[in-house]
Amino acid sequence: MDAYSMSATSAFLEKSRIYQDLRTSRRHSTIEPADFPVARKSSIMDQVLKGETLDPSRKPHVGVIGAGLAGLRSADVLLRHGFRVTILEARNRLGGRLYQERLPNGHLVDIGANWVHGTQDNPIMDLARETNTPVHSFDSPAVIFDENGLALSMEDSIMLSEMTWDIIKDAFRFANEHGSEIDPSRSLLDFFKEQIPTRIPESDQDYAKKRHMALQLCESWGAFVGSPIEKQSLRFFWLEECLDGENLFCAGTYHKVLEKIAQPAMAGADIRYQTQVSEIYGKSTSTGNTARVKTIDGQVMEFDELVVTTPLGWLKQNLQAFHPPLPETVSRGIQNIGYGCLEKVYISFPRAFWLKPDKSGVEAKGFGQWLSPNYAPESNPRRWNNEVVELASLEPPSGHPTLLFYIFGDESHHVTSKVRSLGNKGEREDFLFSFFEPYYSRLPSYDKSDPNCKPTACFWTDWLHDDLAGNGSYCNFQVGLEEGDKDILAMREGVKSEGLWLAGEHTAPFVALGTVTGAYWSGEDVAKRIAREYGRIKPEAI
Repeated sequence: MDAYSMSATSAFLEKSRIYQDLRTSRRHSTIEPADFPVARKSSIMDQVLKGETLDPSRKPHVGVIGAGLAGLRSADVLLRHGFRVTILEARNRLGGRLYQERLPNGHLVDIGANWVHGTQDNPIMDLARETNTPVHSFDSPAVIFDENGLALSMEDSIMLSEMTWDIIKDAFRFANEHGSEIDPSRSLLDFFKEQIPTRIPESDQDYAKKRHMALQLCESWGAFVGSPIEKQSLRFFWLEECLDGENLFCAGTYHKVLEKIAQPAMAGADIRYQTQVSEIYGKSTSTGNTARVKTIDGQVMEFDELVVTTPLGWLKQNLQAFHPPLPETVSRGIQNIGYGCLEKVYISFPRAFWLKPDKSGVEAKGFGQWLSPNYAPESNPRRWNNEVVELASLEPPSGHPTLLFYIFGDESHHVTSKVRSLGNKGEREDFLFSFFEPYYSRLPSYDKSDPNCKPTACFWTDWLHDDLAGNGSYCNFQVGLEEGDKDILAMREGVKSEGLWLAGEHTAPFVALGTVTGAYWSGEDVAKRIAREYGRIKPEAI
């Protein structure tokens, strides 16, 4: 769950199933947000110490597969409760899908998550404040271009955008109230098709054109979940709700937050980089009642407990790695929950020409959206929507003249596959400049002859071809899903009897599924459950 700065929740959510689940899934948390105001000496990460009981006589050994956010937070909490922790990380770095790269213009950018989803009682927001990480709210109306590449009037842009998000919020409510009655085959697109005619009556001037554009604009939700909206389950759309408050762009990138979360693990855990697990054995396969892992180079390691924080996509592709096989409820949950394919392309320019108003006074600040373009028949014959977040309007020193394009679904498959087929970096950059030129050339004050309008460099993601990421991005909920909430709960439960615990954004409280906050919470909660099993948390703290 990534793009958009909308506030996706409101007062009604306090009674919704996601908040009921949050209260239930976090009932063992010792964190009391009200006791820790923003101006505090202790870190939000230190609050887990409240109520712990340490037994120095023995240190049970816990293995953590994956050094992403869930694995790092799990390791931190386990270390605080007196466990010995070994992290097995297949990459040569920490962070998993949360990491950064530096563009040729010198600015650091997030290759994984860009957003903080919700500002109320969100530990990631607290960590952003604690680390002085700048965040940004895009409050300017999006510039929207119709299928002919013409910018809509600001009045029409605001009307269509507000209507889109009103329908999204109504879809949250509808799914929350009627989920069990909704046919699993119904999609979010179906809901839009039903709602748009009631909001743009035939009495409106140019109603047919407005309905047409509204239906095109609704496809932009795909960049939020990483899949087209015709695949988004209406029955389980309530699982896409997020924490109350704004969704803020992480203008300073996540690197300081990641460093803060990683510090305890780096100081106290045994981190083994470039250690890729190929097989996982539960306690029932061992005479010593230990869980074991086998790496691709044949090394076998054993642990008292094992926390598996690999991405959902990796689990989907490696169910055969578990011995004994995972229980049917858990494996079914892994197979049933969808996995997105959101990709990002950063394109930098000498100057942010789009911030200079054109002759009609239009400027582009924040979001830009191109609806079903018919003017790029060779590069985009299927007329995929495209959208961008421009980074030049971020407060200094975060801002820089770069456009961040979000692509998903078939477009992300097409672009990443084409880039991989090209021989060198120059050819790849030329392809991306050419592919996105029909869109950035529509931005205000673009002049092909102006050197400031010629891209200088770009960077692109390729999660779809990253086996360690599970060849995708994060969980979502697609049509045909019948018991999505139960699937999540089954994964969250893991297999305690085998010493196997699952953590990651796909096992998070419903309100934080698919987010950085969800990964953080899931790692913390699993570690506390393990600590409770070993009697290392006082009963009154449970």
